[in-house]
Amino acid sequence: MSRNARYEEGTELSTDQILKTHEVPWESFTSLRLISDRDAQLIRKYDKRKRDTQAELLEQNGPAYCQAFLNVLRNVTKEEAVQYVLALIDDMLSVDPARAQLFHQESDVHLATLPDPYSIFLRLLNKTDWFTQAKAAKALTAILEARPDKEPFVLEDGAPNEALVSQGVDHAMKTFIEWLCSQLRRPFNPTHSVPAAIHCLSRLLRERSVRVLFQRVSGSVQLLAPLLRSNASAAAPNQQLLYEAGMCVWQLTFCEPAAQAMGSSGVVQGLVDMARSATKEKVWRVAMLALRNLLTDGKLELGPEMVEAGLPKVVQQRKTQLKDDEELGGALDSLDVSLKENIQMLSSFEKYKKEVLGDSLDWTPMHTSQQFWKENVEKFEEKDFQILRVLLKLLEASRETRTLAVGCHDLGKFIINHPHGRSIVTEFRGKELVMRLMMHPEPEVQKQALLCVQKIMLAKDKLEYLNTK
Repeated sequence: MSRNARYEEGTELSTDQILKTHEVPWESFTSLRLISDRDAQLIRKYDKRKRDTQAELLEQNGPAYCQAFLNVLRNVTKEEAVQYVLALIDDMLSVDPARAQLFHQESDVHLATLPDPYSIFLRLLNKTDWFTQAKAAKALTAILEARPDKEPFVLEDGAPNEALVSQGVDHAMKTFIEWLCSQLRRPFNPTHSVPAAIHCLSRLLRERSVRVLFQRVSGSVQLLAPLLRSNASAAAPNQQLLYEAGMCVWQLTFCEPAAQAMGSSGVVQGLVDMARSATKEKVWRVAMLALRNLLTDGKLELGPEMVEAGLPKVVQQRKTQLKDDEELGGALDSLDVSLKENIQMLSSFEKYKKEVLGDSLDWTPMHTSQQFWKENVEKFEEKDFQILRVLLKLLEASRETRTLAVGCHDLGKFIINHPHGRSIVTEFRGKELVMRLMMHPEPEVQKQALLCVQKIMLAKDKLEYLNTK
């Protein structure tokens, strides 16, 4: 079995396994002049030591050890050696992420050409084994994050920062973002590429100028919406992946071009599904914060989409689970107020007329809003009950299951809200139409037809009781 086949099966080697099982012949690399004697001595001095000893060595001359690691990665192509050094770096950064700063510091040995960590790790992203790709991406993320002078990649006028261009950092970040996006489009590893790429992006997008670079990659923002939707609706969603994908979306809501692109990509439904189904507070929290930012951006006009996606009910449910979190509480209150305004807008009778006259009904908020029926039931009398007659015609002729179910529901709402609803519906032969639909093969149509017939048959006092519920 090839190594790549083993990776595809999801049995990747871990950092601990690499460090325990690999034996690297450092002397052979010095004899071939691939690394210096000093590099080999440093690595042997550091390797296989207890964590306390390694910490002391890094404290004494950390940049020299990082330089030795980079020289191996730059000059040695043997896969086992590359993997081993990457495992050493991964282990070092896992113990203390702040050690990534050591890659930006000069050692006590002044070489003519210092190894460039950016170009070295970018090259390793093109290797054909997943362990090398994953650990190189993780290390590169940490090193980019640890830049000593975090100047913006993009200036206020949108132009690139020439200082970073000349240093090669601009190219490194752009190239890395493109590689991460490629992993979301066509994962090298079917199980782990997407979570790894999202993890790196969730960290890099903390920088405002990186968000600009990310959204400039063609199709990048649109990659997030299907990822949210597919994972939020999964039988056993990966909560950490959802959280980090949600972090990406939330951070991008602060970048106007990215927010606009997300607004038209279907990200709202993914965020609502995430807020509804998440089992961990941190997951639905970041979804709510992202939705709040999108909703308060008036240019996007995403309120109606959020209402139709079922967000108002989710907000009410999550408010009952709220703990001592002032920011989240404020976000939920803001969402609640704005969504109610959107529900009122969506519940206009003109919108209802347009839907009925369009010969297709859906479970939009106005159908189930008691406020809509109380405020608009008398408008059904306009033009000799035109809309009521069209609604009955749909119940007679439509072949759409959803239209029939919603139509029966609406007819029942008219009956209990209009003072003469039952007699009017009976006069227009509505009773016969609905009774016929009680025999419909679809359970939802049967259910709504039965409920409607009950309203037709009930006495007036019973209807008044129903109308208070």
